[in-house]
This record gives sequence, C-alpha cells and structure tokens, in this order.
Amino acid sequence: MDFHLSKEQEMVRKMYREFAETEVKPLAEEIDEEERFPMETVEKMAKLGMMGIYFPKEYGGAGGDVLSYAMCVEELAKVCGTTAVIVSAHTSLCCAPIFEHGTEEQKKKYLPDLLSGKKIGAFGLTEPNAGTDASGQQTTAVLEGDHYVLNGSKCFITNGTVAETFVVFAMTDKKLGNHGISAFIVEKSFPGFSVGKHEKKMGIRGSSTCDLIFEDCIVPKENLLGKEGQGFKIAMMTLDGGRIGIAAQALGLGEGAINEAVKYTQERVQFKRRLSQFQNTQFQLADMHTRMQAAQYLVYAAACKKQNHENYSMDAAMAKLFAAESASDVTRRAVQLFGGYGYTREYPVERMMRDAKITEIYEGTSEVQRMVISSHLGVK
Repeated sequence: MDFHLSKEQEMVRKMYREFAETEVKPLAEEIDEEERFPMETVEKMAKLGMMGIYFPKEYGGAGGDVLSYAMCVEELAKVCGTTAVIVSAHTSLCCAPIFEHGTEEQKKKYLPDLLSGKKIGAFGLTEPNAGTDASGQQTTAVLEGDHYVLNGSKCFITNGTVAETFVVFAMTDKKLGNHGISAFIVEKSFPGFSVGKHEKKMGIRGSSTCDLIFEDCIVPKENLLGKEGQGFKIAMMTLDGGRIGIAAQALGLGEGAINEAVKYTQERVQFKRRLSQFQNTQFQLADMHTRMQAAQYLVYAAACKKQNHENYSMDAAMAKLFAAESASDVTRRAVQLFGGYGYTREYPVERMMRDAKITEIYEGTSEVQRMVISSHLGVK
C-alpha cells in the first residue's frame, strides 16, 4: 500500500490549491450572500482542465486520474462548498455516465463540450415523491417512432439552471418497477423541456438547484443511454462514483474549517492567553484533525479503487458516510471555538457549517450509506 502521491498528483494538487486560494476564496462570501452561480469561476476552471479531470484526452478530458479529481473537489471545498459541488455534479453525475455507458457516437457528440467546460452538465433522478426511494419514479418516457416523449418533473437538480446537457431517468415500463426505468441524454434546447423554480437553500447557496419540467419533451431515440430498462442500474452506478465527489467535498469543508480555527485560536486572546494555549482547544483541534485525516484516507482509497476498476461501491459509501458526518461535526466545533464571532458572517466557519450539512443528505443520505455498507457485509 502506497500512501505517497506521484509527482504529477502533487503538482496538480498544488495548482488546485493555489487556484482555490487566489480565484475562489475571494468570491466565496459574496456568492453565498447573493446566492449567485459563479460562472466566471467555472470559465477559469475550464481553461485549467478542471471540468474533465479524469477523462481521456481523446474526448477532450485532461487525461488525469480519479484521485486528482477528488483532490480538486477537496481543495475547492476548503474555501467554497458551492464551487466544489459544481465540479462534482458536472463530473460524476453527467460526464461519467455518458463516458461509462454511452455509445461511441454519444461520447463523441457530448463529451468534448462537457469536458472542456464549454457546457455544464447535470443529473435528473430525484422527484418530489422519489427521493431516497429512487424506484418511485413518476416521469414517463413513451417511444413514438424515432423519438421518446417524456412527461414529468425532477426536483433539487444541482447545476439545473446553468446546465445544457442532462442525464435524465424516466419510466419506460411502469409494470417492471426498477427494471422499467431508462436513462436519457437530454439537451436544454429539446422541445418540451424547461427549468422550474430555483431553491433557496440553507447552504451551498451559490449552487444552482432547481426543478426540471418535461411537457411532451421530444428526445431522439438515439439519446437513450444504455438499453431500455437499465436506467436504475446506471443511476446506482453513477451515484457510487458521485459519492466520492461528495465525500471529497465534505473532506475539504472539514479541513477548511480546521485551518480557519487554528489560525483564529492562535490570534484570539482571552484571560491573557491565546485560545490555542488552552488544553481544551488543543484537544478539540486534535480530535477534529484526526477525524478529517481518517476521512481523507477513506476518500482517497475509494478514488484509487475506482481508478483501478476495482469494486468500490462500499468504499465510496464508507467515505461519504464518514467524511460527511465528520464534516458536520468538525464545522460545528469550529464555530464553537470561534465563540460569538463564529456565529457571525464576519468569519467563514458558519458558512462551512451550513454547507457541510447537505453532504449528509444528497447523493444518498447517511442512512442509505449504512444500508449499502451493511448489504456488502451480508447483513440482511
């Protein structure tokens, strides 16, 4: 087992870190306050190849690896949870299923624009009555000649208002349950497709989250992703990969909160001593760092398994479960170390605490991760 990064990985991590500090961090407070999507940052990330990190160059990707992608999300999340999830959802939930399940024609048509960052991608699975129970899909797709007609709606779709390419799931045969779900590549310009209301959220407030609406939406037959009835399987495999991205986001949020807390406690003086000189502070920070270090090993291990084409489903679930719950705990402790100042927007830890909570919910709740892990243990 090798715990060392290659020279290339060290180099890209340094680039991601410097980019996060110089380009992302200065905008993080403003993006949260104004709840606006940071398109200017996405355009800069595109130029650096950050929108297609682990995909082959032949399709317009950067030719990197999954660990480098996880480190990118981690470094972005240290300073801005919003920017981190933009990259994660685009990469893991849209680019990945097209690359992994698409035909050669679909890959050549859609991946170059997505991986170059010219277009942003999104993933449409969740519905008002089909959250954790993804099998409860109500959106339908009916084959009519050379096209499918989609009707229904999706909710809580990350990147929804800005994306131009969507991987969408719909029922092609309701009688078959899970086996009647199919996946489609949908373009924003398709007739009958529209975007609904933008959600006002507790955290990741600059991230675009909205409804997708399909009213007799015309989707060409050749835009079926995989085969009819394979949609649920494609969705679950996609979420396995997505969990690495969200685990990396949680990891970065926790690490970023620790960085802020270390800096603050070394400057803040109470009772004629720096806060960092109190044993309680030292012990709190030691526990916080240990948790996030353990989370990092879980996240990196899952990323390496995916890169090596090993079975990583349980590893991704463990990484997301532990990193998400650790991030929520660590960011809350960071706010406590800041005292009253931590509760104000003058410092970033309250934003980090708000941002961390969603990592326990989206792309599979912590409860779902425990179900995945226990099923792999054979506990039924």
